[in-house]
Amino acid sequence: MLSHACGTTPQIERSVQNQYRLCYAKIMVDRHSHFSAKGILMPSDQDPRVPWYNPEGEVVVATKTNEKPHKGKVLAAVQAHADDIPFFCAGLCAKLIDEGYTAYLIQTTNDEKCGPGTMGETIAQNEREIEVLAAEIGFEQVIHLGYRNHFLDEAAPTELRARLVYLIRALKIDTITTFNPWGHWEENPDHTITGQAVEAARWMAGMGKDYPEQLVCGMQPHSVKDLYYWAMRPGQPFNTVVDIADYIDEKVASMSANKAQGPAGAHGRRLKERLAREGKRLPALGDDDEEADRQYIRLFGLQEYQRIGAPYGLAYAEAFYYMPPGGTFTGAMSGADIEAYIAKHAEDLP
Repeated sequence: MLSHACGTTPQIERSVQNQYRLCYAKIMVDRHSHFSAKGILMPSDQDPRVPWYNPEGEVVVATKTNEKPHKGKVLAAVQAHADDIPFFCAGLCAKLIDEGYTAYLIQTTNDEKCGPGTMGETIAQNEREIEVLAAEIGFEQVIHLGYRNHFLDEAAPTELRARLVYLIRALKIDTITTFNPWGHWEENPDHTITGQAVEAARWMAGMGKDYPEQLVCGMQPHSVKDLYYWAMRPGQPFNTVVDIADYIDEKVASMSANKAQGPAGAHGRRLKERLAREGKRLPALGDDDEEADRQYIRLFGLQEYQRIGAPYGLAYAEAFYYMPPGGTFTGAMSGADIEAYIAKHAEDLP
């Protein structure tokens, strides 16, 4: 913006500002038309310098099925904080549970920094609310690892990894959803360390010589077969978009459960109280406090999920980088390909 000190008049400055706004608006329209046609999610409307999620390869759209294709499988959602799963994967988790998964929620930190009262009171309230959101989504059990909130980087990486390996083997976890361990723009060390610990543990759990004391106790090596990494920061990649329209109630309920710290949580009732002091009301917020909290989320907290889904014709969606079964490095060999070759070419011994 030009300054008056540079010799411009207010009229000239307003003219320049208006021309800039018109030019910027045209650029955004052109960019939206171009990128939407390619299925690419656009940068923020507030600031075009901030990228949004980055599609990788051919994006797969996962929609609801009435079958139970995952019956007998085990899912783990691993979060650092009480509001991670509600924001980043509640719809996916509800969908997979509906399709047959037994699911466990694993929390790495104690959330002591985020909530009202003393640290002890904050921990207790967050734990209670995690139990509520887990029940809303359909998790079988919540497992707290209890590391200090915002200080997960002080924990021994080998200890955290060993505990995750133990859980993967003990629960026979097939699928994990968590932070992208290499995610760009990540500012929270708890997120980065949780993602990296899960990434190491998920394959190490399948090795026969890692943590042999666990095997002596009767466990068997068990590798995680596939992963859904969250797309939650600008520029983070995704290759899968999950239709969550049929599970939006579960997502809203889980977001509302985070009263202690969530950007959703109790904001609806607080807005209703503020308006009442001003002699006003929003009919859309309803009558009771919990209804107000959930309606607040529906009014103001779901736009990003609508935006994720729009290029794919979905009302609401979550985005993930999906890692399928098989090797994840150059030169990895596919067991399915090997067995298919054997079936086609193997001959009986004479």
